[in-house]
Amino acid sequence: MSLEIIGAESLGVRSLCCLVTVPRRRIVIDPGVSLGYVRKGLLPHPLQIAVGCRVREKILRVLHDATDVVFSHFHGDHVPLVDANPYQLSIRQLPSCFRELHCWSKSNDDQSADMSKRFRDLAELMGANLQVAEGRSEGPLSFSRAVPHGEPNSKMGTLMMTRIEMADQVFVHASDIQLLDDPTVDRVIDLQPDIVLAAGPPLYLDRLGKTGRVRAWSNALRLVQSIDEVILDHHLMRSEEGAVWLDRLSAAVGKKVYCAADFMGRPRWLLEADRVRLYEELPVPNDWHDNYANGTVDPDVYLDAIPYRGTRF
Repeated sequence: MSLEIIGAESLGVRSLCCLVTVPRRRIVIDPGVSLGYVRKGLLPHPLQIAVGCRVREKILRVLHDATDVVFSHFHGDHVPLVDANPYQLSIRQLPSCFRELHCWSKSNDDQSADMSKRFRDLAELMGANLQVAEGRSEGPLSFSRAVPHGEPNSKMGTLMMTRIEMADQVFVHASDIQLLDDPTVDRVIDLQPDIVLAAGPPLYLDRLGKTGRVRAWSNALRLVQSIDEVILDHHLMRSEEGAVWLDRLSAAVGKKVYCAADFMGRPRWLLEADRVRLYEELPVPNDWHDNYANGTVDPDVYLDAIPYRGTRF
């Protein structure tokens, strides 16, 4: 079994997309990407957009050779969209072979109107190849029942976790659990993974509060003490505070706890957390985003910025 993390906040984008390869199967989980439309009053910096384009292109490349695709839930950084903004993955960009993939999906239960529409859009695209997968197993794949997206009973709905087993190794993709629900963390541990990829807590949000922070820390300790390799990213790495939190967790347990960039042997590119600094150091013309949407400017020129020169995607 091999694991490649394609998109995550420590890799410069909002995503938790990965490719898991086992004999005769190439499984892409959550092929979506976004950039956080407005952060601190600013649209994504062109450097973010350039990196986002690279991640989007890589998602499309791996989908060409995939056998299976999994959708844990229907937020815009996890699925291709009919109504994608310029910084997301559009359904129209998907390769024609996408319709032929085995598609394993979260159900349409516990979803907002927007999320339900996204489920229907995918169902229309995939036809009979889309299978509601909650609680099911097929070959090396098994899927959890619905668990909370973050805190229980939040307005964010629910999601589905994926377990992939091959020989003596087990991988679990725990998507946007955020470590904020004790029973969900219990379920992850009960799946007995050797390696888990999950969203850490959204420390950048004031609404998390002290109670949520304490719960996330306690659950992180339990997870790391029970599982050989833990990768925490996504919401956690939308702030510099999240990176400090992750390193403090490693120190507390006496072993490495990874973000996606660490696991992939890449530098940490917390581009969303750096958005204000990027605007200060690499100024952006006022009409740049309109011109980008119209296809008249190229964000790649910003890839020459230090320290991102020579970045490989």
